[in-house]
Amino acid sequence: MFQLRAGFSEQVEWRTSAEAAREFFGDLRNFVELMPGVERITADARGIARWLIRAEVPVVGAIRQAFAVRKSVDEPTRIEWSPAAGESQNLLRYTASFENRGETTRIRIEQRVELRRASARELHTLAALAGEGRLSAALQKGVTEMLQAFLTKARARLEK
Repeated sequence: MFQLRAGFSEQVEWRTSAEAAREFFGDLRNFVELMPGVERITADARGIARWLIRAEVPVVGAIRQAFAVRKSVDEPTRIEWSPAAGESQNLLRYTASFENRGETTRIRIEQRVELRRASARELHTLAALAGEGRLSAALQKGVTEMLQAFLTKARARLEK
């Protein structure tokens, strides 16, 4: 099995209310608008959201993948999107939690991405040449850059 994995976890504290932060991070349009690489997010009548993400990968070039997710937690202090039932190749888990701290809110963001294929060729014809380790490192770098850019823009919006 050919597997690529990446993860991101960060905690920030911004001058905003927990309610405003939750509303912002719960609105998928903000990800499309503010996160580099997210081309589109569409939702169907069953509540499944499909994130179409494009990333530049060394040796391989641009890769576009769709991630089907469902909202698995929707609470006042936590939002979580998990892989949709039956999804076995493109796995995305995104979690945001909110803690009111008076004039500020502590926000914890976590995202995990995993691409699974029976062989490297199923992902891209050059994936085997690049190798799992190199591609996972590139995926990790890309996910980190995407989320850090998103958080910078999100902070500017929430701390107006």
